This record gives sequence, C-alpha cells and structure tokens, in this order.
Amino acid sequence: MLDAVINFIASALICVAVIAVLAPLSRRYGWLDEPDARKQHEQPTPAVGGIGVFLGIILPALVIFGPTREYLGFTAGATLLVLVGALDDRWHIDWKLRILAQIVSALILIYGAGIRAEHVGPLFGFGDIELGILSVPFTVFITVGLINALNMFDGIDGLVAGVCLAVTAMLVCAALYSGAYDVALGLFWLLGALAGFLLFNFRFPWQPKAKVFLGDAGSGLLGFTMAFVIFRLTQNPGHPVSPVLGPFLLAPPIVDCLVLIVHRLRRGLSPFAAGRDHGHHLMLDAGFSVNQIVIVMSVLACASGLFGAVCMLIDVPEPLMMMAYLFVMFLWFWVTETAERSQRYMQWLREKISA
Repeated sequence: MLDAVINFIASALICVAVIAVLAPLSRRYGWLDEPDARKQHEQPTPAVGGIGVFLGIILPALVIFGPTREYLGFTAGATLLVLVGALDDRWHIDWKLRILAQIVSALILIYGAGIRAEHVGPLFGFGDIELGILSVPFTVFITVGLINALNMFDGIDGLVAGVCLAVTAMLVCAALYSGAYDVALGLFWLLGALAGFLLFNFRFPWQPKAKVFLGDAGSGLLGFTMAFVIFRLTQNPGHPVSPVLGPFLLAPPIVDCLVLIVHRLRRGLSPFAAGRDHGHHLMLDAGFSVNQIVIVMSVLACASGLFGAVCMLIDVPEPLMMMAYLFVMFLWFWVTETAERSQRYMQWLREKISA
C-alpha cells in the first residue's frame, strides 16, 4: 500500500512540476490552443498537459522497473505519439501523418514491448476465439481506435482526464482481482499523473477555466496507455480478465465515437470532421454545466465497468454481455439521431439529476 501511495505522489508531483514549467514557456513562445467556433475556451491556452502526464508516468517507471523490454517498447510508442501530437497541437499536421504515427506506435507496442491481442474470449458462445494471423492487425486496429476515440472525446475541461481517472481506478481493481499486482502498482503512476493534470484542467471555485489542456499529445497518449493496460491484463493467461471487459470500462468514449461516426457518414460528412455533435456538446446545449458533464460521464464509465465486472463474476454469457452493449449503443444512436430528440432527453436527464 505504501508503494502505491509513493507512486501516486511521485507521478503527481512530476506532472505538476512539468506543467508549471512548460505553461509559461508555452505562453511566451505562442505554443497555444487557439479558440474557434467549435471550441469551448475563449482564451489561448497552453496544451502542455499531455507532456506532464507522459513524464509523470515514464520517469518513475524507469526508476522502479529499469529499461525492460516492456518499458522501452511502451515508452518508444508513447514518445512518438506525444511528439506527433504536440506538433499537431501547434501546426495541425495532415491527418494521414497522425494515423501513420499511431499505426507505427501500435506496431512498436507489439514488436517492441511484446504486447498484443491474441484472443478475444468466447464472444459468440463457441469457446475462446484465438486471433492467430489476425493478432497484429486486430491489435493495431484497437490501439488506433482507442487513441482516436479519446481524442474525439476530449472536448471540454476535465472530461477525458476525469473519465480516464475513473477507468484507471477500475483497472486497478481488475488487476488486483486477477493477481496482476505489478500492473496495479504501475497504474498508480497513471492515477497520480492524471490527478496532477486535473489540478490545472478541472474547473474549481478558484479556477473557473482550465489553465492547460491535454492537447492531441495527451489524449493520444491516454488512448495508447489504455490499450496497453487492457492488453496487459486480458492477454496474459496468468491474469484471467476477459477481453470483453475492455469495451465496458471505456463505454462513454467508445459509444460516443462509434455512434458519431455513423451519424456523420449518414450525413455525408467525414467521420473525423470537426463539429459540436458529441454527447458532451448535446449536454452543454441542454443546460448541463461542464463539471456536471464530467461527473456524469465518469459515473457512467464506472457504472458500465461495474456492470461488466459483475456480469463476469456471475458467469453471464459473453455474447449476452455484448448484446447488452450493442443495445446501449443503438439506444444512444436513436436518442442522438435528431437535435429535437436529443435535447428532450438531455433536458429530462438534467432535471432528474437536479431534482
């Protein structure tokens, strides 16, 4: 327990120190996220939070674990994402280059760190499904998908970091339950780094607006890290956590991303086009405050993850779990299909929460 507390404090302090140094430098040299019509902030804001989270994770991990294959592979892939993300935050580089960097990072995770998806569990009720030659493309697809899901989800102060904080806490519980004590201990670095970042990004009474953002560097890093941890927990035969749990843990960003892609394709738009049609935008339009949205989404992530965990504990067939997941996705698609319907249900939800 003491080691976990030390890990948390060390990562939080590193993240806070890095942001405290980089934020004024970012302002001095114009490395800022500029406001525009689709963004919520009104002032140019440093997007250096991702670098703080990155160093808050990898520096203490190097001290404890040393330069192991797993550490070097994860760090190399994460470094590439952070560098490309930082460049994109500053100059908005071509999306093809971003996707290429994400694919390369996923391949580094596979061949450098030795982490990949080799099975997906008994999704169809016919026993564990081994991926075989599809292991590499499936791992790349999931990793790139999570990177972009969290990037697209990052639209208001505190949202991505708050949800990832909740997800990480559940991952700690899953790791402890499965006997993966090294993973559980390492996750306290992520918890500390996220907590340190949220001191600058969450809206407090003394801080009405975020002082720094994650940027693409940070949201991409978190997606990559979530993929790494989920593969680490679900693909090791010594750690019996079903791969089906992954989508339940990250349900809010995954469901929001997939439904939004379908909506945009039906309207003839690019899935990655900028817009104000995410779930958190709909909630803002219905009168939710920013902090209320962060709390609601974090609670939903916890509720979804807990539902998935309980289903596995009581041996609910995994095909039924996935059917329930698809039902929720279809329900969200129906609710958000029209602006009038989404506003009606969002306002109903806000009234219930405020009652």
